[in-house]
Formats: sequence, C-alpha cells, structure tokens
Amino acid sequence: MQLIETIEVGSGGAASIEFTGIPQDGVDLKLVVSARNTQAVIYSYLFLSFNGSSSNFSSRFLDGNGSIADSGTWANAVVDNSVVGANATANTFSNVQIYIPNYTSSNFKSISNDSVTENNASTAYQQIHAGLWSNTAAITSIGMTSGGNFVEFTTASLYKVTAD
Repeated sequence: MQLIETIEVGSGGAASIEFTGIPQDGVDLKLVVSARNTQAVIYSYLFLSFNGSSSNFSSRFLDGNGSIADSGTWANAVVDNSVVGANATANTFSNVQIYIPNYTSSNFKSISNDSVTENNASTAYQQIHAGLWSNTAAITSIGMTSGGNFVEFTTASLYKVTAD
C-alpha cells in the first residue's frame, strides 16, 4: 500500500475535500478519514463523488448506535451517521475507512466502508456499507462533502494498493 496524498483541513475549515489526479497504476484504493463538521447535529453524513459525479451510486448499510441496530439502502453516495457534528462531545472526530477495489477497471466499481463516531454519551454509531458506483470509467478523482464544513484537523489520506 502506498500513500498517494494526505489532506488536512486548516483553520477556517473547508466545504469539501478532493483528491485529483489519482494515479492509474494501482489495483485498489483505500481512503482513511478522521472527520468532524460544523453542522449543529451529533452525527452527519459523508457524501462521496467520483470524477465529479455523485450520480449512479447505491448502497446497503448495517449500523448500530448502542441501543438499536438498523439496516437499509441508499440511492446516493452517502455514508450515513459517519461524521461527528458540532453537537457531539467537543474535540472528538469520527473515523471512516473506504475501500474501492479495481478502481481502474472498465467494470462498475464496488465500494465497502466501515465507520465509527465518537461521543461521550450513550449514543455512538458503528456501521458498515456495501456500495456500487454504476459507471465504467476509471476513478481519477474522489470528492467528499458533509452536512456542514469540515473543521480544522479533519484529515483524509488516500492510498493505492498495488499488486506487488
């Protein structure tokens, strides 16, 4: 696994995070995110886009929050309840890992991810998703947005997995 790039949000925050010019010499991609946003909620969504497109995504999820378990489907590139919002315990961040196999292939792209939120309270989410981007283009860029601006110290690292 080789690090492609790490992006750390600076003071003032950022509305989005984007990796561009993704090298096409890997086999799989792994995205590791530690995030918090400014939205006045405890938990918020993480929205993905590939090559500037947020269309043709679908996913199934399973999550739990300490008292209930839930499952369902999404018709967009969302990782639900995966970003800590402004109403969560101060200075806590969520952790998300997203894996995208065969990102350069001419097949549809599968996506798997797991995430956990941090909160010094009785409710904190843990979840897994299995998704699909129904597009045959190789992935050359990945964008992320959330319900509010990402706060300072939100960090995202993109890795490529090679066959060696």
